Amino acid sequence: MTTDPLSLLLTLCSGLFWTLVYLEGIRVGVRDRSYAIPFWALALNLAWEVVNTIHGALAAGIAVQVVINAVWAVFDLGILATYFRYGRKDFPSVLPAGWFLPWSLLALFTAFVVEEGFILWFGLYDGRAYAAFLQNLLMSVLFLVMLAQRGGPQGQSVTIALCKWLGTLAPTLLFGVVGAEGMNGPNPFILALGLLCSLFDLLYLAVLWRVRRVGKAGLR
Repeated sequence: MTTDPLSLLLTLCSGLFWTLVYLEGIRVGVRDRSYAIPFWALALNLAWEVVNTIHGALAAGIAVQVVINAVWAVFDLGILATYFRYGRKDFPSVLPAGWFLPWSLLALFTAFVVEEGFILWFGLYDGRAYAAFLQNLLMSVLFLVMLAQRGGPQGQSVTIALCKWLGTLAPTLLFGVVGAEGMNGPNPFILALGLLCSLFDLLYLAVLWRVRRVGKAGLR
């Protein structure tokens, strides 16, 4: 369990900001009749949360991060519901419409296999950290792709972009600078991944802000 005050603070900050991402994601998805997290990133996040909640509870009991993971999983299920409700319109038109459900289920299955593989190969602490930051970087890039593919800010918000950045920056400092529990001091690989996440998160935030501002100006 995280006992160092700074480590606990960074863990709680990560938990808070990512929870805000998910709550805002549900709200924006329902409002715009869309889904607010790129699907492959959503699948990996949900799988990570479920797998690490189970493994974490078995290894450490009801620890702070285990509780946070479980809360995230519940809210991610809400975002997944918006994906299945509204996601067909973003499904590639070159594929048969009937493939939407089996393709989505295959993606979720793949995500769970990948997350379990990280833990089996790297161990609980290293595995969950490496998986989290790699898929976080993927999400950062996919947000930019989603903005470009949709041609506008539908299903997206500055709040999501800002909270995702802050929610990732906190564990970047924890794992990359302070040194997290269960790992051998600060990890330069995770620090590099976290800084790349910040780069793409800030780029996405800037582009989204500009797109929304230009859109509002066009309505005047």
